[in-house]
Amino acid sequence: MTEHSGPRHTLHSYDEELDHIRDLIRQSGQLGGRQLLGAVDAMVRRDPDAAVAIVTADEEIDRLRAEAEQQAISTIGRRAPMADDLREIISAIKIAGELERVGDYAKNIAKRVPVIGETAPVAPAAIIPEMARLVVRMIDDVIAAYISRDVALATQVIEADIAADEFYNSLFRALLVHMIENPQQTTQSAHLLFVAKNLERVGDHATNIAEMVCYSATGEASTSRAPSAGAAYQPLAGPTDR
Repeated sequence: MTEHSGPRHTLHSYDEELDHIRDLIRQSGQLGGRQLLGAVDAMVRRDPDAAVAIVTADEEIDRLRAEAEQQAISTIGRRAPMADDLREIISAIKIAGELERVGDYAKNIAKRVPVIGETAPVAPAAIIPEMARLVVRMIDDVIAAYISRDVALATQVIEADIAADEFYNSLFRALLVHMIENPQQTTQSAHLLFVAKNLERVGDHATNIAEMVCYSATGEASTSRAPSAGAAYQPLAGPTDR
């Protein structure tokens, strides 16, 4: 059972439905974080079997998203929620989608493990695990903020996205130099660029969720996202997964 700081309802069954939705979101966030760290760990250890397990486990995150959406829609139909409840339920549907994308990025990273492991390690990639820990911490914090309706914690997540962007900028430049100096490792470095971009996008999804948390709790859009957060790496636009 999740802990929720908001007021409880007269109907205990209504609270149980809302708690179930929150718990599904919590499970999705935890699984997405584990998958992401697992994919990066498989990359560092050059373990293709572990990478395959990450790809396979993505189906569970998809299942959790579908269950959360079904529960949310069912609750709207039965309870006709208003105000805070309606905002929270609609936010839960959107958050479930954001977390599914986190799982997709973990899967994308895992799929690159066999290619990355074909040649000697690339030195700049040493900071990737630290970047992964940062964005997973953002996911953990934003899920905690969603459960407890903690606007201050959600705002901290939004502000932390600047650090994720800075990680990406640093790694992009380092890998670009490495490719110029070590053309025999161009393929591996290119895949590492995609890994870095996947992690940077996870930070963006955590920020999106944080903004939803702020709106759900207050009814007002967050104004904490730094306008320059995306501009930092625009002159050196990296690859994107399609």
